[in-house]
Amino acid sequence: MTSATTLLLARHGQTVWHAENRYAGVSDVGLSDTGRAQAEALGRWAAAHPVDAVWTSPLSRAIATAEPACRALGLTPRREADLRECDFGVVEGRTLAEFEKENPEAARAFRTDPVAHPFPGAEDPRTAAARGTAALRRIAAAHPDERVLVVAHNTLLRLVLCSLLHIPVTEYRRVFPRLHNAAVSEIRITGDDSALLSLNVPCEP
Repeated sequence: MTSATTLLLARHGQTVWHAENRYAGVSDVGLSDTGRAQAEALGRWAAAHPVDAVWTSPLSRAIATAEPACRALGLTPRREADLRECDFGVVEGRTLAEFEKENPEAARAFRTDPVAHPFPGAEDPRTAAARGTAALRRIAAAHPDERVLVVAHNTLLRLVLCSLLHIPVTEYRRVFPRLHNAAVSEIRITGDDSALLSLNVPCEP
């Protein structure tokens, strides 16, 4: 019988840039006070639910978000480089509105199809989707019949959800407008099959 792994996907807590909706991408931006509170809430949630392992992106905001859960569970987090956020090129540290004032044509093309027209200098979203999907499949294979908390990033996880659920990645902004900070989305991987069990479940009321 094929084993099934449940992945509990969580976006990291809010950062000082996200309060203004700035793209953080591969920039190593720390959590805000709100983000640290969200991380603690995720830790309390993890303590009340079965979790067998914790994996994170190598970026500090993901590691810090996972720390309260690891502390509550007595687990050591494992880092996966391919869970890092997409590189947003020239938009790193900026808002889409700021970029649009500078280059309205490129911003319009991005809004129309963010995969065919990523920001200048950005990582190809298809490449990010492939590496993120491969990372989650490796994690699932390493934890058969277990529940694994995975702390990563908004755009990467939306691209990966599309890939795993056979949704065209060009639709990631429309189908998954946003993953909330430190909320949990549950996906089950059974062999080559994937099923979304919940989306954006808050850790606390």
